[in-house]
Amino acid sequence: MRRYELMLVLRPDLADDKSQALVDRITRQITAAGGQIVKVAPWGRRRLAYPIDRQREGSYYIIQFEAPAEAIVELERSMLITEELLRHLVTRVERPVKTARRSDAPDSLGEDEDRLPSGEDDEYDEPPGELIDESESEAAPAAID
Repeated sequence: MRRYELMLVLRPDLADDKSQALVDRITRQITAAGGQIVKVAPWGRRRLAYPIDRQREGSYYIIQFEAPAEAIVELERSMLITEELLRHLVTRVERPVKTARRSDAPDSLGEDEDRLPSGEDDEYDEPPGELIDESESEAAPAAID
């Protein structure tokens, strides 16, 4: 299963019990599709960047959950027909890669610099043909004057 984050923007004139019922309905739909709720965080009322359906404010909720990819399609389809919802956004959250720490890994930054590649040793291909230095050119003195 993949981890997702769902941001909901609800109508500001919606009663608190109705907004909580809508969030509960969405979380039940996620769990019914085989997902698992990680966290539900209400952000409260905030001013919108631009009016949506003549509304200047919205009630924000963030839901973090894990679900199979097939469940997202059905979830978004049901949210599109919900009138109490001004906007929603589902994003996939990348999990950080955990690396095992080697026992011979350096602890200080100075030792770590030895493992980093330096730009001085980089080789580059010179363009075909002979490069002319301006000091060797006959036109160089005329161009300077």
